[in-house]
Amino acid sequence: MTTGTAQLDAVFTALGDPTRRDIVARLSRGDATVTELAEPYAMSLQAVSQHIRVLERCGLVSRGRDRQARPCRLEPEVLRQAESWLEESRRTWSARMDRLEAHLAAVQEREQA
Repeated sequence: MTTGTAQLDAVFTALGDPTRRDIVARLSRGDATVTELAEPYAMSLQAVSQHIRVLERCGLVSRGRDRQARPCRLEPEVLRQAESWLEESRRTWSARMDRLEAHLAAVQEREQA
């Protein structure tokens, strides 16, 4: 397994959780502290921090330093890599479905002849 594959696996695993998807969506609007990210959830700061650590491990989120605060920041390049993989997969499956559709149309034509 390549490093890229391992990172993609980690990204899709991280994004499998709705709270983490919400955090990524929130960070797409700008940097935020853990406290700010935790506001909409009925969970502890520690629980939100655990979600953020998962996002950090796969590279989707990094933490900066601003005096005492450590704002979280979305790393869009990792999302672009996942998007690229998804687009490649979509093209592959679309081409396969087009070939299947053509094959079924040819079979149907032969049956009607």
